[in-house]
Amino acid sequence: MSAVKVVSDKKVDLDEVLDKYGIFKRYHVEMIILAFLAFASNALYCTNYIFAAEEVSYRCKDDMEAVSYCSASNSTHYCSEWMYDEPNSFVAYFELACHEWKRTLVGTVHSFGYMCGLLLVGPMSDRLGRKTAVVITGVLGAVFGTLRSFSTWYWFYIAMEFLEAAIGDICSPMYVLTLEIVSARKKLVYFMISSFGFTFGGVAAAFVAFLTPDWRWFLRAIYTPAFLFFFYKYLLDESPRWLLTKGRKDEAVKILQNAAKKNKITIDKNSLDNLTCEVRENVKFSALLKDTFKSKTLRKRFFVCLIWWTTSTFVNYGLMINSVSLQGNKYVNFALTTLVDLPATVATTYILIHFKRKLPLMLSFFAGAILCMSQPFLPTNLPWLSLTVYMAGKLMSSFYFAITYLYTLELFPTYTRNSMHALCSSLGRVGSIVAPQTPLLTVYWPGLPSFVFGLAALVAGLSTFLVPDIADDALPDTVLQAEALGKPKIPSKAVGTYNEGFDSQM
Repeated sequence: MSAVKVVSDKKVDLDEVLDKYGIFKRYHVEMIILAFLAFASNALYCTNYIFAAEEVSYRCKDDMEAVSYCSASNSTHYCSEWMYDEPNSFVAYFELACHEWKRTLVGTVHSFGYMCGLLLVGPMSDRLGRKTAVVITGVLGAVFGTLRSFSTWYWFYIAMEFLEAAIGDICSPMYVLTLEIVSARKKLVYFMISSFGFTFGGVAAAFVAFLTPDWRWFLRAIYTPAFLFFFYKYLLDESPRWLLTKGRKDEAVKILQNAAKKNKITIDKNSLDNLTCEVRENVKFSALLKDTFKSKTLRKRFFVCLIWWTTSTFVNYGLMINSVSLQGNKYVNFALTTLVDLPATVATTYILIHFKRKLPLMLSFFAGAILCMSQPFLPTNLPWLSLTVYMAGKLMSSFYFAITYLYTLELFPTYTRNSMHALCSSLGRVGSIVAPQTPLLTVYWPGLPSFVFGLAALVAGLSTFLVPDIADDALPDTVLQAEALGKPKIPSKAVGTYNEGFDSQM
């Protein structure tokens, strides 16, 4: 075994110890695999309605030759019996002819449930632990998703959709755990590799939907395996950082020692005996609002971040949802919109390490706006060109979504950073709530959804002018330091302060 020593007679920050672990050795590779599978399930769950409740053509039995069966102004067109092209589909089973809003409501309810879940699962993770929250949400997702596949009542299906999204999504606690088991300077690359699970899950959704076109069996195929998340109770370690903040130092040290053993390194006992981690005070929501919004500068940043988050979720999910309506094979098109996240993730990681934030974010917003707004005007006889531009727009949305995650964390002071990020993320999910309704716009013009996505990205890009450019600046601890970001000089901060989220340097 190779020896790595951390010698110190004073308190040793957890980050110093974690920095001794290689992220490509056995322990962290195993954790990457577990995180990969968890993130893959999130991608499957968040897009399930695209295929489970997919659009199906129908016509009135009394008028089989009619081309238009329902109009935008009259959704209650009388017909004694409707005939569906896919008799075993979700739309046919629940008899949703001329009630397109009920079909798209499935996606909206899922996004609304996920937004509510961010406010529920976060406190659960802080109170019970990251590992416990991962196991609970993973198993509940399997329960609610499988129950939904047996639904015989539309509104029961909707209720299960909401509950699964709210307290049955493993992503949030797994995301936090993934960031907390590595040192700050290694977080960016480590999370990038783990996040490939999102892409895998999206491609898997298209593949499973192709193999199981029946909506009930499709749901069972993607949710039943999630019962295996119960075994994360034995496969997953709790976050040492969370344990330290709860005063459970012995458990944290034991996990670090086991990890060192798996990685074949030795951590100096003296450093483990003196191990410490900053314990942050619990900031009440009312105190958060008071401390943050009393600053005019931080108020402005909050609203800009809210625009970023709303646009990112709206466009990203909207492009995925509408991809199945493009020319060509819907399964291939959906898989391609997911696969573009791979180069986007790698490129964004490189950009965030080597460049500042403002210009890359603005350029990706503006490029995405141009691509989305121009796509509807491309020649219809060149489907390859239309698909290429559409995918390029999706690529840009992946860019600015990833940058938004990090930029938001860097704009606020330490004691409100995590809370403000959660607040922006939660309220910004309004975009993903609205996104499933965008297919309804095609009644007025087939290219309208894409054009609206472009307008949203344009507004978000313009709003970026209102925030400072940062990257080399130290993360602020106080409101005063946060207000000084981007200026020639900012107040110094203590070295070694633990920061939530990604670190901009490796």
